[in-house]
Amino acid sequence: MRFAVTGTSGFIGNALVRRLEAEGHEVIRLVRRPAERPNEVEWHPLSVDMEQRQSLENLDGIVNLAGSNLSGGRWTAMRKEEILRSRIEGTRALVAVMAHLNRRPRTFVNASAVGYYGDRKEEELTEASGPGRGFLAEVCHAWEEEAKIAGSVGIRNVMLRFGLVLGRGGGVLARLMPVYHAGFGAPLGDGQQWVSWITLEDVLGAILHAIRETSLTGPVNAVAPTPVRNAEFCAALAHVLGRRTFARVPAFVLRTVLGEMADEMLLASTRVQPQRLLESGFHFAHPELAGAFRALLATK
Repeated sequence: MRFAVTGTSGFIGNALVRRLEAEGHEVIRLVRRPAERPNEVEWHPLSVDMEQRQSLENLDGIVNLAGSNLSGGRWTAMRKEEILRSRIEGTRALVAVMAHLNRRPRTFVNASAVGYYGDRKEEELTEASGPGRGFLAEVCHAWEEEAKIAGSVGIRNVMLRFGLVLGRGGGVLARLMPVYHAGFGAPLGDGQQWVSWITLEDVLGAILHAIRETSLTGPVNAVAPTPVRNAEFCAALAHVLGRRTFARVPAFVLRTVLGEMADEMLLASTRVQPQRLLESGFHFAHPELAGAFRALLATK
């Protein structure tokens, strides 16, 4: 099959390209810099030319993972505008180009996040749950609304709401490992907030499942079926690494250092279930957190 992927320099995008190519598929990388390899196309959402449009002809699917890094800096007004604009403009441009192709892709898979639900405390959330409040919820809702437009031109669209992605060599574990190895791992706030997580292996599996399973359309929660509280997450990681957890990091300290980002990314409680993935027959490689950490981190 033939695919185009945006966000290929990111943790998920880079791994997805390797997975698709390993399975024998052709992958067109849409990149923001000058193209350096035959399978790369320079892509700027606000200035798409004819050559770039032609690169999207005769595709089986497009996977859109592009967006400014949420944790790339304190959420100033400028950073928040960049986070939102990078997702809206990129998705809008892809949908607009797809609408005018001679042969449109059958499937458009667009990234989203469980931040869509906001801070929901103890509420168990499925795809039928409405959006929450806060900046991340607003970003995810607006992002999905742009992706939905693909459906109006006959392209099946799936919005994968990713939880916390765990994998080797990048993502959140790359940031946490030095802290835990130094013995400073600790629950955040009161540690009772729910964390919805998923391994990188299962993220890639969910993307491929979304491409292949034609019954799927609209929002799909890409999370493991066993969310855990933050304190449990920290204890499980420390146990696998043979370390103890430090005292809790008070919420006021996180807010002082990170501002609004602390409340929405570290202290918010999202207890999410992958209802539609499970109903469509998806099987998780790592459904339990302890097993996932052992598979990812335990020495052999």
